[in-house]
Order: sequence, then structure tokens, then C-alpha cells
Amino acid sequence: MYGKDYYKIGGTFMKINTIIENNIKIAVVNSEEVLIDDVQSALDFIATVNYETGCNHIVLNKSAICNDFFNLSTRLAGEILQKYINYHIKLAIIGDYSSHTSKSLKDFIYESNRGKDFLFVSTVDEAIERLS
Repeated sequence: MYGKDYYKIGGTFMKINTIIENNIKIAVVNSEEVLIDDVQSALDFIATVNYETGCNHIVLNKSAICNDFFNLSTRLAGEILQKYINYHIKLAIIGDYSSHTSKSLKDFIYESNRGKDFLFVSTVDEAIERLS
């Protein structure tokens, strides 16, 4: 591990651990508060993480993302995904997705997990393995 640091984004603190796995630098971000609640906060988040760590591979806990993200009718997930792809950011969101019953969300998670850019996984270890 490289280091453990706390950073402030907006009025919220996040803890970032930076690791290197298979020569890929990955930022593991954890926050007890919501960091991403719209497209602008998603962009602020990646700008802060990239500036502070130099990482474009990021792991983030699910609870740091607003619930609207997981309601696909808001289009928030798609808008954020498109921005992250444009900026060459690879993101793994860790959490339990079993409580989500929406077929469209399950399909979105399945399709995302078939790729390498935007992943929904259950553990940090799985996220690091898939991103590296």
C-alpha cells in the first residue's frame, strides 16, 4: 500500500488508499456519506481522486453514490458512465445489489460487468482483481 489519506470533496470527507496491483495504480475510496449525487459531483470526484493520487482506476463503496443512480429512469447512471468513459476512468462500485429488483438495473449491472470500465462487485478484492 502507498498511503492512507483523507480528502474533502464539497463538504464531504473521503478516505483514499492507493495500491498497486499488476503495475496498475488503483485508488480505493471509502466514504460514509454520499459523494456522487449528480453528474457534476461525479466529475468533481474523479478530478479530486486523479489529482490527489494520479489514479484513473477507482474503487468506490456503493453507499457513496445516491440512490437515484440505481434508478435507471433518472438516466444518472448512464450520464456518469459516459463521462467516465470519455475521461478514461475505470470504476468498480462495491456493495450488495441483491436488494435491487429492477430488471433493467440487473441487466445494466450484467452488461457493465461484461466489460472492464464500469463494474459492480461485492468486495474490494474482487474490484482490485477486475481492475488490474
